[in-house]
Amino acid sequence: MTEPHSQFIRPRSDLPDSDVNKICDVIREAGFGLHKYLGPGFREKVYERGMVHRLRKAGLLVRVQPSVMIYDEDGTELIEETMDVIVEDVLILELKAVRETSDADIAQLLGYLKATKFRHGLLVNFGAPKFYIKKYVL
Repeated sequence: MTEPHSQFIRPRSDLPDSDVNKICDVIREAGFGLHKYLGPGFREKVYERGMVHRLRKAGLLVRVQPSVMIYDEDGTELIEETMDVIVEDVLILELKAVRETSDADIAQLLGYLKATKFRHGLLVNFGAPKFYIKKYVL
């Protein structure tokens, strides 16, 4: 069993859903503006950096490629995993730059939410002509 280090991010549970929804509104606005400006066609990393820049400018705490703990059903710590972006330690932001999102992309985010104990996640795709964002809550 691997020993976890203290650097991994634990999900906050002190924010009411109404506050999380406000954070989601800021993320939607930032993503829409970034997609409108850049359009589709770039690598995921370009959109990630753009989102991080815009969200930090909006005053949000944004962690890039943070480590989070993956838990088994009984709460046993299994391993640390890297997420794309975590906002305000309450929401996983899974970014894509693909023509269209798939069931596998949704399953990935839902799996992350379940195994990390985060409740909220956003799947965001910049690769299509139309900006795509969808919220998932466990």
